[in-house]
Amino acid sequence: MLETPLASLHRELGGRMVPFAGYAMPVQYPAGILTEHLHVRASAGLFDVSHMGQAELLGEGAAAALEKLTPADVQGLKPGRQRYGVLMTETGGILDDFMVANRGDRLFLVLNASRKHLDIPAIEAVLPSGVTLRPLPDRALIALQGPQAVAALATLAPGIATMKFMDFAEHSIAGVNCLVSRSGYTGEDGVEISVPAEQADMLAKALLALPGVQPAGLGARDSLRLEAGLCLYGNDLDETTSPVEANLVWTMGKRRRMAWDFQGAERCRAELDNGPSRLRIGIQPEGRQPARGHTPVQAGGQVVGEITSGGFGPSANAPVAMGYVARGAAADGTALELMVRGKALPGRVAALPFIPHRYAR
Repeated sequence: MLETPLASLHRELGGRMVPFAGYAMPVQYPAGILTEHLHVRASAGLFDVSHMGQAELLGEGAAAALEKLTPADVQGLKPGRQRYGVLMTETGGILDDFMVANRGDRLFLVLNASRKHLDIPAIEAVLPSGVTLRPLPDRALIALQGPQAVAALATLAPGIATMKFMDFAEHSIAGVNCLVSRSGYTGEDGVEISVPAEQADMLAKALLALPGVQPAGLGARDSLRLEAGLCLYGNDLDETTSPVEANLVWTMGKRRRMAWDFQGAERCRAELDNGPSRLRIGIQPEGRQPARGHTPVQAGGQVVGEITSGGFGPSANAPVAMGYVARGAAADGTALELMVRGKALPGRVAALPFIPHRYAR
């Protein structure tokens, strides 16, 4: 089991460690998942996401090379800006979802922990001479999320307060040179901070000393992203799922949807022209009982799909879920039956997100 540079700190803070993507990660701290979740929505929570893969792509033509694998408009990404995208398989499925930032002379990538071992060789396979992918295993990644996150952080690095959603810049925080993006995985305002691994513990302690900042684990991270309608690779996205089915057409740049020159484009184009057979939707179970992942979904007594992520939403104060259903059952308000342990529980198709995003636009 691998550990992040903050493993000792998690144990000092009483974190309950569990296996996740090959790493020992804190699922919660003594306050508990519910308290951590609500604290992030109200103030600021600190997450360790150092298990994620970080890398940089260098050389002339790096953006064009990456576009062979993604429908994102990487070449149109301005310096100091970041974008969410998907990496494609040859058959039009999603190899991974990722973040890419333009640092001016290079691209900075953040890849999923469970997929980075596949992403790196896939990217390297399409690179021309002179373009190099350099993994950055010597860096940690810390997320500070919540409506008070940026105000608290600005006491250590005032320039961060002027950043907008998806801005990306270098900042000195508590004397540490960091790469900072105003982004995150909770639906709240906040930042993600890439920091040299040997300085991560010191920086995390400095952030936890800020007013209103408390640690948060994987449990709260999962419930926060579910309420925000954000996908988790391995649950809501996989190699069988296309960006069109996943309702991620917005990640496909207009120029890219004219050229169709990325891997797996044929399937995406056909689904946009003819409609996909299924779609990712929000699902609102009635009552208080959650419906978890892999719960079969019926409409009119017929199986039409499956829940991919589900649980109780503390901020929504209700069970919430996402999943895929046949296109004919995907309209908002459609009545559904959720087959929980053989019993049909009523639910309906609900608009995503369950909790409005509060990004710094």
